[in-house]
Amino acid sequence: MAIETVFIFLFILATAAAVAARRLRAPYTVVLVLTGLVLGGLNLFPAPHLTKGLLFSVILPGLLFEAAFNLDARELRKTWITITTLAVPGVIASMVLIAVALSPATGALNIAPGFDWKHALVFGALIAATDPVAVVALFRSIGAPRRLTTLLEGESLLNDGTAIVFFTLSLALVTGTVTTAGALLLQFASIVGGGALIGMVIGTAASLLMRQLQEPMVEITLTTVAAYGSFVAGETLHSSGVIATVVSGILCGNFGARRGMTVSTRAALETFWEYVTFALNSIVFLLIGFEVRLSQLLHYWFPILFAYYVVTLSRAAVLTIGQLLLRWSGERFPWRWSVLLTWGGLRGALAMVLALSLPQDFAYRDLIVSMTVGVAVISILLQGLTMSSLLAQLGIVRTPADRVAFEIRQGRIQAAEAALAEIDRLSHQNVAAPQLLTELREEYRQIASKAQQELRELGIDFRPASRLDLREVRTRILGIERDRVILAYRRGQLRTASRDALLTDIDRRLSSLEGIDVPDAEDGTARNLTDNDDS
Repeated sequence: MAIETVFIFLFILATAAAVAARRLRAPYTVVLVLTGLVLGGLNLFPAPHLTKGLLFSVILPGLLFEAAFNLDARELRKTWITITTLAVPGVIASMVLIAVALSPATGALNIAPGFDWKHALVFGALIAATDPVAVVALFRSIGAPRRLTTLLEGESLLNDGTAIVFFTLSLALVTGTVTTAGALLLQFASIVGGGALIGMVIGTAASLLMRQLQEPMVEITLTTVAAYGSFVAGETLHSSGVIATVVSGILCGNFGARRGMTVSTRAALETFWEYVTFALNSIVFLLIGFEVRLSQLLHYWFPILFAYYVVTLSRAAVLTIGQLLLRWSGERFPWRWSVLLTWGGLRGALAMVLALSLPQDFAYRDLIVSMTVGVAVISILLQGLTMSSLLAQLGIVRTPADRVAFEIRQGRIQAAEAALAEIDRLSHQNVAAPQLLTELREEYRQIASKAQQELRELGIDFRPASRLDLREVRTRILGIERDRVILAYRRGQLRTASRDALLTDIDRRLSSLEGIDVPDAEDGTARNLTDNDDS
C-alpha cells in the first residue's frame, strides 16, 4: 500500500477517534492509542514506524513550538523556579532513582542476568521525560487552575530537552566515549546553552520581522520557519534542537505575535497551529498504538509492571522533594497539586522513539524497548482515563454536572451584561427610542438577577463576571462583526479599501480589550482610531 494512502487512512481514523472521544467524553489521545492498538493487532494495513527521523523531522518541532507559543510569559515568570527545578535537576534525580531501583546491585530484584546500572541508566534517561499532551488538553477543557496547567506544560517542554541530552550522554557513557562526571556536565551545559542561544537568535529575528510585516500568510509561514528552522539549526550545530524550538516559540508567542501582529492575524495563526497540533498528535498517538506488539509485552510483563511502579514512585519522590525545597520561595503550591503532577506525568512518543533509536546490537535492547512501550501505554491509558475523576475527588475542579450548571448561569449573566453595555451605548448615541431601550434594559436586568438567584440555589458561590470574562464575550461579538464584513466583501458589497478600513477598526477595538498596540495597516506604527478618522 502506498504511503500516501496509509496517511489518508490514518487521518480518517483520527477523525473517527475525535468523534468517538467527544461522544464517550474520553481523552482524545487515549482513544487514538486504543484505536492503534486494535488495528495494529488486526494487521489491516501496514502503518509507518514511529522512527526518530519522523519524530524529530516532522512531529516534535511542531508540537513543541505550538505549546511554547501559547505559554504566557507572565505565568512563566511566576513559576520559572518550579519549572526549571522539575525539568533539569528533577529529571536528573528521576533518572538516577530509576537507575538505582532497576540496578541489580542496589535494586529490589534482578531484571535480567547481566543487566547492570549502565543499562538501567539508559532506560532511566529515556523514560524520565513526561509527555502530558492528553492531561494538558483535559486541564484546559475542564477549567483546571491556569498555574497548574502552566507548571505541567512548561515542565514537559523543558524536560524533553534534558532527557534527550542525558540519553545521548548515557549512551556515550555505556560505550566508553565519556567517562567523567565533569565531562558529562560540561557537555550538558554546552548542548543546552547552545540550543537556548540558537532559539533566542531565531525567535528574536522572527519577532522583529513580524513587527515589520502586515501579511498574514507570510507571518504564519515565518512561524513555521522559526519552529522547524530552530530545531534543525540546533541539531545541525550539535546543540539541543528541543530547547532551541521551545525558546523560539516563547519569544514568537509573547513578543512577535503579541506586539507585532494584528488581532485577526493572531487569530488565523492560532487556528493554523491548533490544526497542526491536532494533525501531529493524531499521527503520533495512532502510531504509538500500531507500534505495540502485545506478544512481546506479555513476554516481559513483570519487568514492565515493575518499571512502571518504579517510574511512578520516582516521579512522586522528585515532586515531594521539590515541594519541600520550594517552601522558601514564593512558588509554593498545594500538596494536592503534587498528586496531580505525579499522576499527570505520562510517558509517550518521545520515550518510545528514544528506545527504538537504540543500536540494534545494544545489549538488552528488546527488554528496554518493551519496558518503555509498556510503561508509555499503561501511563496513557490508566492515568489518562482516571485524571478527570482524580481532579474532582481532590476538589480541584467541580464535578461535570455542577460545572455545566454553573457555566450556563454564568454565561447568561455575561450575555446580559454585554447586552446592557450595548444598550447604554445605543442610549448615548440616541439611535433608538428611549422607551424601547428602557424595556430592554429591564428585561436583561431580570435575566441577570434570575441567573444569580439560580446560582445561589445551586449552592455555588457566585462571583460577578470578571473583566476577563466580559472581554471574552466582547471578543466573540467583534468576531461576528469581522465575519460579516468578510462575507460582504466576498459577495461584492464592499471594495478592498472599504473592507480593510472596517477590519482595521475591528482590530483596534479588539486590541483595546487586551491593552496592546496594533500596527497600522499602512505604515506599521500604532495609533488610535477615532470616529473622525477617514481611513
